[in-house]
Amino acid sequence: MAQGREREENPYGPVGPSLSVRWVQGFPKQNVQFVNDKTICYPCGNFVIFINIETKKKTVLQCMNGIVGVVATNIPYEVVAFSDRRLKPLIYIYNFPALTRRTKLKGNILLDYTLLSFSYCGTYLASYSSLPEFELALWDWESSVILCKKSQPGVDVSNMTFNPMNWRQLCLSSPSAVTVWTIEKSNQEHYLKTKLVKLPMEDGSFYNETDVVFPTSLPKDLIYGPVLPLSTIAGLVGEEAETFRPKDDLYPLLHPTMHCWTPTSDLYISCEEGHLLMVNVETLKVTMLNKIEDTTTSREGRYLINPVTMAYQKGGVLISGIDGCVYSFLIKDLHYRVEDFLQVEEPVEHMMFSPSYQMLLIQTEKGSVYIYTFGEEPTFDKVLEACDGKFQAIDFISPANQYCMTLTHSGEVCIWYLEDGTCASRIHLNTPVTVLACSPSSLSVAVGTQEGFVHFLDVRDPEAPLLIRKVFPSKWSVQHLLYDQRGIYLLVGTSEGCIFIINANPSSLFQILGFVEVGKDSLQISTVSLLETDIVEVMVLSPLPETGRSRLEIFTLPKILPQVSAIFADERGRLREELIHKCLYEVEHSLSSAVLDYQSHQVYGFCNHVPYICSYLLPETVPNGICILKPYQKVQSKHYGPGMLSLSPHGLWLTTIAKGGILCIRDVHTLETFAQSRSHSHQGHGIQSVRISFDGKNILVNGRNDGTLVYLRWRRFGGNFANDILEYCQRLLISLQDTMDEENDYLSVLRRESLNLESTSEHTDMNPSIDSSQEELTLVDKSKEIPWIQQKNQEAIRKEVKLFYKKRKEIKTGIKALSKTVLTMMEENEAVGNIAKLEQKEFGLDLEELEKLHKENEEEVAKIRKDVEMHNLAKAYLADIIKEECWNAMAVKGRALKCFHMPYVVENFPMKERTNEELKELKRVVQQRKIEAECLKLRKQIVEARSAITSVKKHHEEEDEEEEEDDVAVKNSNLPNYLLGSLSTDFGVHPSLLSSQFELHTREEKIDQIILLKDVIYKVKTVFNNEFDAAYKQKEFEIARVKERNERIQEIISDLDLEEVVWQPEFDDCEKPERTLVVEDKEVTVHRFVNPWQKAKTELAATREMEQRLLAQASDARNRALMDMMGGVLEVKKEDILKMVIPQPAFMAKPDAVWSEEERKQFKEYEKKVKELNEEKDKYRKSLEAEMKKIQNSIQESTQNFDEYLKRLFERRVKAEIVVNQEELKINNLVFSLLLDEEISSREAFLNNYLIRKQEEKNQTSEAIQKAKEDLDAYKEHYDNLLAEDKVLDRSFKKEFSEIPSHQVDILYKLFKRRPRIHKQKIHSDTSSIVPFGERSESGKLNKDAFAQLMKAMDDLDNISNMPESLDPLVWDHFCRTRRAKVENEQKVKQKAAGLMEMMAFLQRRTEEDEKLQQEIEKVFHERIALQEEKVRFQLNLTIQILLKQGQVELENFQLRLEYPDAILINKTIIEDLNSVIRTQGQKKVASMMESKDVHKGIFQIEWEHKKMEMEMEDLNQKALDIQMLFFSRDRQKFLNEPNYETLIAIQIGIMEQTIAVIDKNHKKNVENCKKLLKKLGRYSNQKDIANYTLSCNLREELVAVSERKDICNAIGSQLTCEKIAKERYENMMQQQKLTNISKEQAEQISVLQAEVERLRMKTFPTFVQM
Repeated sequence: MAQGREREENPYGPVGPSLSVRWVQGFPKQNVQFVNDKTICYPCGNFVIFINIETKKKTVLQCMNGIVGVVATNIPYEVVAFSDRRLKPLIYIYNFPALTRRTKLKGNILLDYTLLSFSYCGTYLASYSSLPEFELALWDWESSVILCKKSQPGVDVSNMTFNPMNWRQLCLSSPSAVTVWTIEKSNQEHYLKTKLVKLPMEDGSFYNETDVVFPTSLPKDLIYGPVLPLSTIAGLVGEEAETFRPKDDLYPLLHPTMHCWTPTSDLYISCEEGHLLMVNVETLKVTMLNKIEDTTTSREGRYLINPVTMAYQKGGVLISGIDGCVYSFLIKDLHYRVEDFLQVEEPVEHMMFSPSYQMLLIQTEKGSVYIYTFGEEPTFDKVLEACDGKFQAIDFISPANQYCMTLTHSGEVCIWYLEDGTCASRIHLNTPVTVLACSPSSLSVAVGTQEGFVHFLDVRDPEAPLLIRKVFPSKWSVQHLLYDQRGIYLLVGTSEGCIFIINANPSSLFQILGFVEVGKDSLQISTVSLLETDIVEVMVLSPLPETGRSRLEIFTLPKILPQVSAIFADERGRLREELIHKCLYEVEHSLSSAVLDYQSHQVYGFCNHVPYICSYLLPETVPNGICILKPYQKVQSKHYGPGMLSLSPHGLWLTTIAKGGILCIRDVHTLETFAQSRSHSHQGHGIQSVRISFDGKNILVNGRNDGTLVYLRWRRFGGNFANDILEYCQRLLISLQDTMDEENDYLSVLRRESLNLESTSEHTDMNPSIDSSQEELTLVDKSKEIPWIQQKNQEAIRKEVKLFYKKRKEIKTGIKALSKTVLTMMEENEAVGNIAKLEQKEFGLDLEELEKLHKENEEEVAKIRKDVEMHNLAKAYLADIIKEECWNAMAVKGRALKCFHMPYVVENFPMKERTNEELKELKRVVQQRKIEAECLKLRKQIVEARSAITSVKKHHEEEDEEEEEDDVAVKNSNLPNYLLGSLSTDFGVHPSLLSSQFELHTREEKIDQIILLKDVIYKVKTVFNNEFDAAYKQKEFEIARVKERNERIQEIISDLDLEEVVWQPEFDDCEKPERTLVVEDKEVTVHRFVNPWQKAKTELAATREMEQRLLAQASDARNRALMDMMGGVLEVKKEDILKMVIPQPAFMAKPDAVWSEEERKQFKEYEKKVKELNEEKDKYRKSLEAEMKKIQNSIQESTQNFDEYLKRLFERRVKAEIVVNQEELKINNLVFSLLLDEEISSREAFLNNYLIRKQEEKNQTSEAIQKAKEDLDAYKEHYDNLLAEDKVLDRSFKKEFSEIPSHQVDILYKLFKRRPRIHKQKIHSDTSSIVPFGERSESGKLNKDAFAQLMKAMDDLDNISNMPESLDPLVWDHFCRTRRAKVENEQKVKQKAAGLMEMMAFLQRRTEEDEKLQQEIEKVFHERIALQEEKVRFQLNLTIQILLKQGQVELENFQLRLEYPDAILINKTIIEDLNSVIRTQGQKKVASMMESKDVHKGIFQIEWEHKKMEMEMEDLNQKALDIQMLFFSRDRQKFLNEPNYETLIAIQIGIMEQTIAVIDKNHKKNVENCKKLLKKLGRYSNQKDIANYTLSCNLREELVAVSERKDICNAIGSQLTCEKIAKERYENMMQQQKLTNISKEQAEQISVLQAEVERLRMKTFPTFVQM
């Protein structure tokens, strides 16, 4: 199979035996291209694959610099261009079919090219790069130069095509935009111009965009200033303002997918939404084509197409979607009709017509390629059938080595012919698979799956492979499958670290013999199975990520293991370690791969983190524990990243692969590379696996991510290099011959059984009478397939149960008895008291489970507690933030006051403390305002002083006027509230520092006014807060006084035994908001959690307190005596009179009849005392009631007075809020005016920037026009010269042939004017009817061919047979040469004329662009002037806030009086005279008013002029001050002081000219000297070159002697050398330290000198002191 390479750029040259690429198998991931009518090509990995459509023969072109990027083809020239994907990529152009490199294009691209496209006419190539340049470049690929390029940062492009009819037009499309690029040419200069196609919205309608730069539809606002564009409001002033759109104005547009050109140079664009657009490239008008619905269509939504690819044909386009159908869109005018064209099995990704338009290439999403051939009987052929995904595993079918196998992740197994790489057969396993391995001892193949199955295939017939058996070792994914070298065992490695040993012979039905447990996620399995031994050694590599080491586990499997597997394995199938001699080794560093040497003496490992390959010697004795291996031999791998190792079948070659994509074959003894091949690249993550055939001639290499399978063979395979492996292969085949014959015969039996099962299943499927329940049972049985390891575990469990049956029964009986006892104890426990009752958990017998439950509960409680703590912490943090912001940060806390009896609530103003910056700014503004006021006052005094000089009389008059003006000034300073715009004066805030609302014109004045207004608001709030604080203190006093009086009322009520409730006022939470921040105990509704030790401590304290109280009561005899004798008091108070009771005499218990006289007297005294006591009680009760009523009236009066005061404060609060709102309204108006001022400034800045950009573009276009004119003049002069030469040739014809007769001259002149007719090649009628674009007239190749045909026709005219009779042949030869020169000159004139027209058109376009830019610049000037006028108008038209009184309305008097009882009748003349008098007086009054108005007008004018003069005076004073402070150099002083300054300058100029002449003369002399010196140095250099050559020859001999002496020195004096080196190093360090000290001293001296120079320089400047 043919192939091509870039040999000159291969960094890995051949060393010894070399490898060559025989074929490459891969499938397209990019678009397939036509090279000619019979060949297609596509990139695959590091290769470009060419396929002949007719013969299916493949040709390979290899890119030696890595993976192939993008590919493009040029059909007229039959060349292929592709890019590589390295840093700073290149573009290579190769001829086809020779596959020789034609040229190499090198640009400035850093990362990658994303698109390449050839023009249909000429030698032009367009390239587009990705991040970071995003550059479009136009190449002349024949001369390897970039004609022009342009970058558009951040724009990704998905499609790029030239216009087939015009190479000057290029279309680039992406999913969001379509741009049309025009290539303009002027002589040899090329320029790229871009135009953006405006796409419709998703619903198909077009969005009417407004001009953002110069909007014309903005409304006019006469109140709030000008309305500006949204970009100006957003504050944008740069280029982004030209494309700014608000979020609400952004509408989703159509998303283009593909585009194609038409013969009329229009564009068809397909969109994701199913629309088809047509674009006129000249006007960029977009038209949406309307679909003609087919009423006969029965299926709904049949043509709801999501276009993926598109191809143009005559009368319409072919479009395909994701449904696998190709539709034909027949377009007529602005409508189209959809028809079914072709049905493909898979979704179509790309379509392309052949150059002759007789074939249609269809590429599917999977990578398959189909060819549809047009004709009377259309054919649809499959050129390339792709596999389901990339290759997962590969292997040879041994021992014939005629076929190889590949495996994809989806379960597709393919068998390929090694000779030409064609597919022999396929089989689908329909399950995700991982690995594949071919058996050396039989024609069977093992495939591992993710579900844990191992499938075995029969490949005796490679064209019909068959699945014969499935083995299910475990449910874990199979990661490794490996046959030993003799095919005795199949080792299956799983993800959980189990290595299953399976009998590889089909006759054993692939019996599982056992498994070995190793580390999880094992990396590699290696085996050694030599012909001379009866064992198989196995080594497994596993990582140890915790320690950063790797573990090697080695065990042996005897050949007789299938016969003694029951002895070697335990009941659960695990092989006994003592019988398989398992050894453990560890390597101190991490390995990515390791293999076991065939002599079993050493291990080869590929280091994971360092680029080394190491060998490790194994100890001769078997270690007891873990043995640490040390590297015995170490060489650099020269690979990129971690790699893999594998041994050849005979064990003498070590292959290494890695992410770099290079395959290296090394000698196993020296580890040196003797052959290598770069079949893949690091961009595709290198090589995944490699396989070497038994005879070593064939090598398969599989890429990891590039989906490429490469078949390599040796270029020279012979000698000792090949004898070893061929001898080994021969011996192995002889030893396995009998086994292979037996096992292959048994495979035929398994094949027949499998075919019988399949036929039975097919018959079952075709039988419709099967019950559905049986089918479900069958599916359930399949789904419940048990792995072998689980079966072994179940068998072992059954054996254990059977063995210990009696013991289990005894234990169950004991457990039942124990459970009954425990239940009885629990019932008894429920009946006892709480003190003696045990907890439920105490009856748990499983202590471990109890402890586990306790731990789980504690963990759960701890988790909940932690969550609660974190939740509480978050809430506390939020509360702290709120408290800090709303409480702590407030200098005045917000609080309220409530009335005692009325529903009034007054709140204060919460206020924050003003920051230092605010206070500093306020101080600055206040100081500035005071200075301005003082300046104004001084100016008035100056004016008054000047006016006082004129006359004393006027002085007195002006003093009076001054007093009046002072009054006016005071009045102006104390403007009424309706002009101030607020009522702030009512709160004692003096507005004298505030500027008048009529004078706020500048930005600084408005900002200062805002600061002062904020200060006014602060003062108003402060005044009200002071009043509020006084009221708050008064309420505290009132509440305290009421509380004090209520105590007396409470005493009176208790004395009078009344049931009245005392009214006690309290502060609410809104009045004391700080109480909200404190949680009281009564607010907590849940019980507090108390620890046991806190509970015990509280109980102990309560017990002690009770004991102390009892002890105190027992020892207090004095109190007991007081209670018994005097009722607990020493003195009877007046308040106790109501409680006094006169005791009854004892005899009153007897009847009245038995009383004695004494007793009766005592009874009368008793009654008298009782009466007196009752009178006293009544009197005292009345006095108490009167006192209580008085106190209550006093409380009522004081609280009502406070309510009245608070009511007035409430009105004050309302007024303060009104003032604050008024001031805030003024602030808002000022802020709005500042904002509008900023917007106007932004608009002005944008217009200035826009103007600068347009002026720069104007300068560029002007320069381009100037350059184009110059080029055009030069070109036109050249053209005129050619035209003149042509005319001279015509005119001088007869002069050149004047020696011959005149009639012959006439004949020759007619022949001189004659031109040959060039017969155009007639295109075949069938082809012309199919090809829509026809012949491209502007093709450079066609022009060259036409000129060649013309010259060939001229050869026919120059033939001797066309010579006139009797003409000298010498004259005929001279005539032919003259005529040929004339024809060639005419061709040049035609070419120059075309170029001249092209340059004139280019100049015309540049002129139009220049005029357009000039119009835009003028428009910007007009817009800027209008904006400036609007800005001035806005600054003059101020927004004034005025207070108006409400409620005063003036009404017209419409009441007419109809009765006149008091009226008298007088003469009319009296009324007329009175009216005339009134009229006269009125006219006098009007004249007086007019005169007064004129006087006032004059006064105002004089005041204005006076003010103007004051401002001019201020400006002049400022200018005088500036002049005084002006920097005055010595040159300026000389200019002012020197009378003949110009003469002095002339003298200096003369001196300088003489100096320049002298310098020029010296310079010329120096140049001459330098030239002589250069000649001398050149001669000297030649002599030195000869001497150097002589010395180099001597140096070689001296180097030999030096190397010999060096070896002697190294052998003898290494110690002396080390001492010498140390001494030299010490001396260098000392010298460096000394130089450092010197440099520090010099730096200090330099700094001192610089300071002195600065001081001296400052002395030279003059200084002006302000007087």
